[in-house]
Amino acid sequence: MSNDLRQNSDDLQAQKPPRKRRKFIRVIFTILCVLIFVTGVGIVILGNWIKPAAVPDFAVIEPTSAAETATPPVQTATPSVDEVDPAVTQTPTPTPTPTLIPPAPEGFSSADRKDLFYTFLIVGLDDYNNTDTLILASYDGVNNTANLIGVPRDCEVDASRELKKINAAYPIGALNGGGKQGGMTELQKEIKSIIGFIPDFYILVNFQAVTDTVDTVGGIEVDVPFHMVYDDPVQDLHIDIPKGMQLLNGYDALRFARYRKGNNGLNTISDYDRIKNQQTVIKAVLDKLIRPRNILRIPQFIQIFNDNVYSNITTGNMIWFANEIHKINSAGMLSEYTMPTNGSSGEPMYYEYLDEAKVLDMVNQTINPYKKDIQAKDIDIIRTD
Repeated sequence: MSNDLRQNSDDLQAQKPPRKRRKFIRVIFTILCVLIFVTGVGIVILGNWIKPAAVPDFAVIEPTSAAETATPPVQTATPSVDEVDPAVTQTPTPTPTPTLIPPAPEGFSSADRKDLFYTFLIVGLDDYNNTDTLILASYDGVNNTANLIGVPRDCEVDASRELKKINAAYPIGALNGGGKQGGMTELQKEIKSIIGFIPDFYILVNFQAVTDTVDTVGGIEVDVPFHMVYDDPVQDLHIDIPKGMQLLNGYDALRFARYRKGNNGLNTISDYDRIKNQQTVIKAVLDKLIRPRNILRIPQFIQIFNDNVYSNITTGNMIWFANEIHKINSAGMLSEYTMPTNGSSGEPMYYEYLDEAKVLDMVNQTINPYKKDIQAKDIDIIRTD
């Protein structure tokens, strides 16, 4: 009997892992416990801090005071783990967004807003401070749908200046002493004249933001309709993108979006085709962003945003919108449009005339954040008839 017990004891001793291995297992187990604890704390903190985006407050200012605001409104810095009490909801208080006119149509109030419905004005600037891209966008957080409307750069607006193209609003506002904020408030005012309201958020993007974002998502696939070749030494702009399905890096994706004509006037495209190309790039980037590996790169995208984008989107709102992107992940959830026109002035100005009835219909069906329709009395589109 004693021999059997001794044998069993010897067998158990033989089954025990070496001392070093036991120590390694204890270390791994301890690390896992710490990671689980930290993850749990992080979830609690983020659950209390990240809330659905808040529509910004607007503050009407005098035109001369636009130059006094040199930086966009920002949220207080993201709290650290030590600064946050998980039991207390954090309520950052962002600065009101300056504007030259009331943001809503007359007779509309916050009570008329749709739930979780947000609107955006996306502006792309070239290296010379010109408005290269104008896009209106909306996100419906209830139905998880989004819309993009490209605004023709040459559309005529009812402005007091001599050049009445809408793409002149930002540079003129900025050059008149207002800087970025002055440019944006002037553009907001003129955008309201054609859609009836000022979008909640503005996003002023430089070229570096586009190239960095596309490179971070690993490039985008685009079906290029023809061989795009163009050289402009003055702008240091050189485009050479072969025809067919291409995996474009940030450099070429930006040039695909900027292309308007080829060397010697060959393969010229309209401003509407250019808007479609820009929307193709945006959609391709969104398709990549919703992939799991890129969702994990949200901190990198936030850094790109902070380095290259001028906006009134707060840090908390930015994280919430970033988290919402993956919900726009099926056909029909992202729709693209171009603001309808009904003719052109021709030489010398080549103004594009907006079609009032069709613009109103498009706005009310896509980006109107109110439960009530925008009407003709709420806009100021120049009529050509």
